[in-house]
Amino acid sequence: MSDRLKALADAGVSIWLDDLSRERIETGSLADLAREKSVVGVTTNPTIFAGAIADGERYDEQVRALVAENADVTRVIFELTTEDVRNACDVLAPVAAGSPSDGRVSIEVEPDLANDTEATIASAQALWTAVDKSNALIKIPATREGLPAITAAIAGGISVNVTLIFGVERYREVMDAYLSGLEAARDGGLDLGRIQSVASFFVSRIDTEIDRRLTEIGTDEAAALRGTAAVANARLAYAAYEEVLASDRWRVLAEAGAQPQRPLWASTGVKNPDYSDTLYVTDLVVAGTVNTMPEKTMDAFADHGEVTGDQVTGRAGDAQQVLDRLAAVGVDFQDVLLTVEHEGVDKFKASWAELVETVEAQMQRARG
Repeated sequence: MSDRLKALADAGVSIWLDDLSRERIETGSLADLAREKSVVGVTTNPTIFAGAIADGERYDEQVRALVAENADVTRVIFELTTEDVRNACDVLAPVAAGSPSDGRVSIEVEPDLANDTEATIASAQALWTAVDKSNALIKIPATREGLPAITAAIAGGISVNVTLIFGVERYREVMDAYLSGLEAARDGGLDLGRIQSVASFFVSRIDTEIDRRLTEIGTDEAAALRGTAAVANARLAYAAYEEVLASDRWRVLAEAGAQPQRPLWASTGVKNPDYSDTLYVTDLVVAGTVNTMPEKTMDAFADHGEVTGDQVTGRAGDAQQVLDRLAAVGVDFQDVLLTVEHEGVDKFKASWAELVETVEAQMQRARG
């Protein structure tokens, strides 16, 4: 086992892999990562599935069978992806047995539904039923329309990975949606201890957008702030999480058996080659969080990552100073958040279109 990744896990950070394929499952690669690299969870998205299906012959037999049944592309995608997630849940079931908040495998609702509350709820229910594994997580985007869907899913006993969170205020709304769902689940007689959730707070895309604006501003003061915003924003999000955990509202739910909705640092692959390739892991170490990484980032951390203690708790004041300095040089942070959220939803939908195109090609090949 990698000593550096073990040190990260020992610091209380759950390491999740941002990747999945049938090959990983069937060759034992996923099980090896759990054993050798402290991987205790998996996140997926349509782009990940598109790459896996395009590159792997392990899907061909199932595609041929579905085509023979005259299944449309939506059903084929549903069957392929839920089977992979179901089987990955089985691989990580021993992890979940020892640590119920981990051993989790995420699958997203259809991205085209991001602005349709009722359709998102229906998609979440269909995925949860199809996967039928207690250690699954259904990914729901933190759009305005997604918030009530999060509450409804939690109220129905569905474990949720809330995705596409960029700003602290939206994050507060996500936490409120989670608590509201737990309250409804409690009132409905559900076992709160069986409901799990993470809130995926996106990191690197903040630096990408703000660095672009700082370069356009072009001053020395602006240049000095490059690469500082994303970590500061995440640290402020964690401070908001601590406030919720300290609230009477949470205390009542916790006493009823509820589990915290852990912050998950997402989009942790570093885009700028001028920055350390482990920046969004090293600088966001804090117990009780999840860091979901592409394997490239995981390998980089295993090779040269450093764990130097808690890098988040108590740093909200310094983080706010970073945002204040950004405002002083002319960066409109609220506009940044609107931009990255809109881009995030657009990328979410483009990712789905890529998956549809890939599967349609596989279906055409199956027809001969």
